[in-house]
Amino acid sequence: MPQKNMRPKVIRYLTTSWRLAALAGICGAIMALGQAPISLPYGLLIALPALGWLFLNNQGRKQAFLTGWYAGSAYFMASIFWIMEPFYIEADVFGWMAPFALLFMSIGLALFWGGGFLLASFACGKPLLRLAALAAAWTFAEFLRAHILTGFPWGLLAYVWSETPLFQILAYLGPHGLGMLTLVIGFIPLVVSRNIWFGGSYAVLLVALLWGGGQWRLSDPQPLTETRVRLVQPNAPQRLKWRSDMVPVFYNRALKLTRAIAKERRPDVVIWPETAIPFTLGSDTMALQALVRAAGPGTQILAGIRRYQDNRLYNSMLYLDGSGGILAVYDKHHLVPFGEYMPLGNLLSRFGIRGMADTDGGGFSAGTGTRILRGAGLPDFLPLICYEAIFPGLSQLGNERPKWLLHITNDAWFGNFAGPQQHLAQARARAIEQGLPLARAANTGVSAMIDPFGRILDSIPLNQAGFLDAKLPAPLGRTAYSYLGEWPWLLIALLIGIIVSLKCRKGKGNGLAMI
Repeated sequence: MPQKNMRPKVIRYLTTSWRLAALAGICGAIMALGQAPISLPYGLLIALPALGWLFLNNQGRKQAFLTGWYAGSAYFMASIFWIMEPFYIEADVFGWMAPFALLFMSIGLALFWGGGFLLASFACGKPLLRLAALAAAWTFAEFLRAHILTGFPWGLLAYVWSETPLFQILAYLGPHGLGMLTLVIGFIPLVVSRNIWFGGSYAVLLVALLWGGGQWRLSDPQPLTETRVRLVQPNAPQRLKWRSDMVPVFYNRALKLTRAIAKERRPDVVIWPETAIPFTLGSDTMALQALVRAAGPGTQILAGIRRYQDNRLYNSMLYLDGSGGILAVYDKHHLVPFGEYMPLGNLLSRFGIRGMADTDGGGFSAGTGTRILRGAGLPDFLPLICYEAIFPGLSQLGNERPKWLLHITNDAWFGNFAGPQQHLAQARARAIEQGLPLARAANTGVSAMIDPFGRILDSIPLNQAGFLDAKLPAPLGRTAYSYLGEWPWLLIALLIGIIVSLKCRKGKGNGLAMI
């Protein structure tokens, strides 16, 4: 008899008040170790079964919600702590906000996890079905996080595999599909065997099989085109970037890197990072001509610049042909809330509250949307400016298909550790999802040439000025994800919902409470 009562006592002990918060929080923190730059995803095989166990033994809807919320709060605090860095650029103005920003953003994002756990707590049936419901609801919650209030899909579960061959699954399932698969792997030990340790061997076996599949996809070398690209990394720290005495220093440094002699022939295109041109378009034609001369005759230029139009400020990318003529201007359209613009900016500016990256109370204005740029002699490409590279949907263009992706960014805002590395991992994810090479020019790094498998062929390290000459890799054929998008996992989640609903209805019909 004592043995029969032991399990409920253990459950009651571990799922009461602060113990639940501590256990769920530890699980969330372990999961965060999978994100770059730590990149240790194997803790998921411990953390996810533990969270699944807590969910199966929750004492009601409230406790289910709290389990997800506690885990999410710890996960986000441990993985996006870099968001404090922008506040320290102007520490005297914004520094006091940094810890509050991390705290409130973490517990706010964790509400999505809590909501997923709450939704799944309505599931009826055996543990297999209830955990399947949790995997579907949790994934759906992450999908909502990526879209609601302009979305913030940073640190999705799929990215814990960024340094493993499993990252190749993005080409088939995308980030949310891979996230759901990750949850399934984590819950396997709880449902395939009465012995959780023996059940864990099935999860390890599945990881091994997926690892082998990804390794097989990476086995063939990717051919290179004859298009030569020069990536310029001026390495301008954000606290100095716009200081009047330093602006010419960084601009002349970038010109020198652009002018440097190539080992082989001159590049076909020179790429500068986001806002690397320190003046607004049209305000300094002499300085712009200096850039054209530095690139040399026939070399096209892609460079970040700010511009005004109709009294609106835009964060833009300028596309110049080999003689300095403007071929196109692309305006960033997915802006960073509270960074590039402030809701009710004109009103709040009267109280001294403004976005950290803008120059007036109104902030930046959004461009018209995603589009492919075409130029003379350069393969068609899709531009992404900074924050835009974290959104999988922005590189989904239906039947239109560029030959490569371009990402220009200023990661000096994100510090010198986790932020830039996580941003790089997400840019690599876009390449894998679409089967397209990606050229990335970052102000302080990491600038890189990335092939369609997400492999970094060459790069310039963080906080180092320099240039990188590389041939543009050839694109792959269209991936399954580029065709199907999010539909596969959404249909699976819908099917799980239907089965759970039927099971619950049947249980009620028999007069049984099965939750």
